[in-house]
Amino acid sequence: MKKQDLIVVIGTILFFLPFFTVDAVYVWYKTFNADHYLIMAFLKFGVLATYGEVLGLRLKTGKYNAPNFGIFPRAIVWGLFGIWIAAMMGIYKAGVPMFLDKMGLCGLQEAFSASGFSGYKLLGSFGISVFMNLTFAPVFMTLHKITDTHIGMNAGSLKSFVTPIPIRKIITSLNWDVQWNFVFKKTIPLFWIPAHTLTFILPNEYQVLFAALLGIALGLILSIASMKSK
Repeated sequence: MKKQDLIVVIGTILFFLPFFTVDAVYVWYKTFNADHYLIMAFLKFGVLATYGEVLGLRLKTGKYNAPNFGIFPRAIVWGLFGIWIAAMMGIYKAGVPMFLDKMGLCGLQEAFSASGFSGYKLLGSFGISVFMNLTFAPVFMTLHKITDTHIGMNAGSLKSFVTPIPIRKIITSLNWDVQWNFVFKKTIPLFWIPAHTLTFILPNEYQVLFAALLGIALGLILSIASMKSK
């Protein structure tokens, strides 16, 4: 382990430690999260998912930052994605159990909204995860790849936010072999569907936080995908 890795590990521990050891910090987090749901979604994804991408960069290049990477622009984009993801989680969580009820799984909607764990709640969580990851996830992953590429094309600067995104140029240059055969066909069924099944079993106040923590895994997955592309 290099010195920079040790600093990152210690910094990560010090950042999260107060949430687990200081009651006042934890109470503040729960209260602010309940009162400002979308702001917290922005902050959670902006910090945690960007941290995942930084770890992915370290895995790929041996460094935590690089020219054209643009940590700050990526954090802002991730924060905006976080609001979108939080909204989609709420929509799928409300709509999928209702749909499955109408398809004959009577009582699923009531069981899923109840507290505690049950087999029906597990089934509902799995259903939500399947629907979300087969419809929303591919669109999100592709858009995320486009925004990352656009940030890189603008030298990792905030200029990327005022420069039109050349969608056609970027989308035709993507490595669709890796995007389809690895990111879609492997990570969605083998990782994201099980991971988000667990997400929707958790109490409501922890679901977006856990989804943001999964953003760390996304950063590593995208790093692996980038290496496979090369």
